Amino acid sequence: MMLPGVAVRPLRKFADERGFFTEIMRRDWDVLKDDIVQTNLSVTYPNIVRAWHKHERGQVDYFVCVKGTIKICIFDEKTQHLNEIISTGEIPQMVRVPGHYWHGFKVVGNQPAVLIYFVNKLYDYENPDEVRKPWNDHSIIPKIINGKSDDPRCNKPWNWFYPPHK
Repeated sequence: MMLPGVAVRPLRKFADERGFFTEIMRRDWDVLKDDIVQTNLSVTYPNIVRAWHKHERGQVDYFVCVKGTIKICIFDEKTQHLNEIISTGEIPQMVRVPGHYWHGFKVVGNQPAVLIYFVNKLYDYENPDEVRKPWNDHSIIPKIINGKSDDPRCNKPWNWFYPPHK
């Protein structure tokens, strides 16, 4: 159960003895709803959290993790629903994140993650379209996580380091 506008598109790997090829973005895909004007590359070390931020002037992000593994979280402060998406270079996918949601990611695993992300608005160095909260901000309290209200992390401040086991 994705928040409105959030989408995940699996990407296909075409492998042979030389390696593999993957299409990252095509204009004819149903998940692509915006004109892309900038592409960015982010390398992040293990256990680092890059969160929380949102965009108030219409920016949409398209995340593709090409190496390592990240946990992407997208939070709607109005409904208090949170989407948690694991994205990895081994099983590539594109994740569309409407910028009006609080969002960020954490690198999971023991290797750096490489994230390529596409945006529909140019970064304005003089007046960036970003509002930020600390990664451990206690106002991010999901009532529902991935469509479930019985997740033990519900109704508590979001903890990026909550153990992945029950």
